[in-house]
Amino acid sequence: MTELSTQRRYAEDAAVVLGGLGLPPAYGKLLGWLLICDPPGQTSAQLAEALGLSKGSVSTGMRMLETSGLARRVPVPGHRGHAYEVRPDAVIRIAADATKFRAFRELMDRGLTVVGGEDAPGAERLRVMRDFYAFVEREMPRLVERFEAEYAGKGDVDG
Repeated sequence: MTELSTQRRYAEDAAVVLGGLGLPPAYGKLLGWLLICDPPGQTSAQLAEALGLSKGSVSTGMRMLETSGLARRVPVPGHRGHAYEVRPDAVIRIAADATKFRAFRELMDRGLTVVGGEDAPGAERLRVMRDFYAFVEREMPRLVERFEAEYAGKGDVDG
């Protein structure tokens, strides 16, 4: 077995970490690679070759990364087609969007109705989750503002 480059090892480690969150290995490898690769924009063929993935795995993984807002398509100067890159501010944009937190909070509220209300037997797990998502929904914009204020002195976050 051949020794993996430090970059490839990083991508493999990202796959393990994100796999622990229930995400497919290709998703983790692609995200890990796009965070450290040079040049930052990589075509599907480059990604497949660098990571030992099939074209189908790259396509599916990149679709997931694009849908989640972590990656975007960029033109390749002098070539037809596109490459993919990770936006430096992607995680900030995702965290600042309260839609998903609100959706989970609303789902827990609906669950409370289903089980018979706030004080029904078995309602505690729904209340705790609802209250957590309400907290995150309320606090996340403040955390993003604090981060951006602290980060402003260190350099810009690309958009």
